[in-house]
Amino acid sequence: MARVFVITGPSGVGKGTLIKLLLERIPELELSVSATTRAARPGEEDGVHYHFLDEAEFEKRIAEGAFVEHAGYSGRRYGTLREELERRTAAGHPVVLEIELQGARQVRQVMPDAEQIFIMPPSPESLRTRLVGRGTDDAEQIEKRLQVAEEELAAAGEFGHRVVNDDLDKAIDELEAHVRATLAG
Repeated sequence: MARVFVITGPSGVGKGTLIKLLLERIPELELSVSATTRAARPGEEDGVHYHFLDEAEFEKRIAEGAFVEHAGYSGRRYGTLREELERRTAAGHPVVLEIELQGARQVRQVMPDAEQIFIMPPSPESLRTRLVGRGTDDAEQIEKRLQVAEEELAAAGEFGHRVVNDDLDKAIDELEAHVRATLAG
């Protein structure tokens, strides 16, 4: 089975940017498309950025055992569909999962060989600046994300590899080197 890379870290830390660059640098990697109950943001497409599900459908899929992992985050639900992951790994493609801490812990239980990577901010204050700057959440949502981030940062030591995203070029170089070394075995 192909390698699975779990990449997590607090909201606003730059996971998405780093993963986008990682996929450009290592084209054989594939990004698993997560399911979510949150509404699509402008420009997001169902099945491309996320599988957008309502609460009832999400619950139905949980009951069917359709998720490798699923969790609530800031009042919304997210999960990795088993069929999404198995289809890609069965075809021999290494897969990146961009998930939050609860999901990463669940994947660790069911897939102990998955490579777990935690993206850290240079400081907690930088997270607030990034979250406000991206303009996708209201003030209440930003505060919820920052509260969750505090708990997530306390768990960074659970991860085999940590990357501080202070300087984007340095962070992507470090992430790429680690993933390439893991793929080389």
